[in-house]
Amino acid sequence: MGGISSDVIRGYNDTLILYLLLREPSYGYEISKQIKSLSEDKYIIKETTLYSAFTRMEKNGYVESYSAEGTGGKKRTYYKITESGIKYYEEKCDEWNITKEVIEKFIDNNLQVD
Repeated sequence: MGGISSDVIRGYNDTLILYLLLREPSYGYEISKQIKSLSEDKYIIKETTLYSAFTRMEKNGYVESYSAEGTGGKKRTYYKITESGIKYYEEKCDEWNITKEVIEKFIDNNLQVD
């Protein structure tokens, strides 16, 4: 298996994006490149998924958007995390740790199939 199913990771796209925005404000294409790179090409976020997440998180007050000039003078929409976004990120990290703990109880790494 070469990558992660989007069904598996769907609930954590916000977490991935917010993690990157904790470092610095950024724009969609750069965030998608960073997700691909940090996941070592195991997860490639679709553009529609990414921008749906931005829209949802902005509506919920987790990120704010603004326009700024990028390299080459091109106008881009940048996103930055808000205080609410930081709290939401922390909640999602706690949720992930519990989820991982539960799922690991059902993973048999020593499974022998005859």
